[in-house]
Amino acid sequence: MDEREFFTERVEVKRASYTCPQCRFRAEYGIRWLRRTKKRSLPRYATDEDRMKFAKARDHLVRIDDELICQNPRCGRRFEIPSFQTVVFL
Repeated sequence: MDEREFFTERVEVKRASYTCPQCRFRAEYGIRWLRRTKKRSLPRYATDEDRMKFAKARDHLVRIDDELICQNPRCGRRFEIPSFQTVVFL
């Protein structure tokens, strides 16, 4: 059984302020996150191993966007989001 079958997935946009490393322009960007909410129960065909995994599963967010485009009209370059945090447990 795939781990994605334990969760209900929904895309969320969270606002964050970042500075472009090339032109130093600071702006607000919408970062897309995938919210995974644990389902209430397992499917009927789950094995004992799947039940153990489901018991340990928690709600979490997974960041979808890895790069941003600078909002400065003169720059417009791509830069990576300067955070190593790609998963957030709720």
